[in-house]
Amino acid sequence: MKHRLEAMLTAGVVASLTVMMSGCASIGAVAGAVAAVSTGAVTSNPAIGIGVGIAVQAAADEAVKRVMKSLHGDQQMAIAATAGELPVGETKPWRVKHVLPVENGHGEVRVLREFDNALATCREFAFSVIAGEKPGAAADWFVASICKDQDGWKWATAEPAVERWGTLQ
Repeated sequence: MKHRLEAMLTAGVVASLTVMMSGCASIGAVAGAVAAVSTGAVTSNPAIGIGVGIAVQAAADEAVKRVMKSLHGDQQMAIAATAGELPVGETKPWRVKHVLPVENGHGEVRVLREFDNALATCREFAFSVIAGEKPGAAADWFVASICKDQDGWKWATAEPAVERWGTLQ
């Protein structure tokens, strides 16, 4: 029994160090590995440990994806709201600051044009994402569109968002 507790403690320490060094992308793998080792040690059955580890990894990966999608959505909503309130040709800063210091962002929005289509009034705009808080930090620029519905301005294009936020939109 003492050997099992030592194995679980060691796995927990290794997992914690791995997560701290590698970031959010590995949370699922680490959680799955810890669950597999712990379950295998407690049940003395590696097959059960592997099954539990796979299930925990899948659940943790899905949870991380949902959280990241929500955080990216916050940035998109802030940028869309800023572009929606500006007249064509104007520029204004945007900023998102979350409770946890993850996926915070800031930059500028510049409305390029407004146009009507059969469904809604839309705007094309450029937005920047500034890397870091230091003055003179590099800024990446993207072009996107928003359209107005009864609830306000909403993100309307996928391509810049895919480049900026990956597939998690």
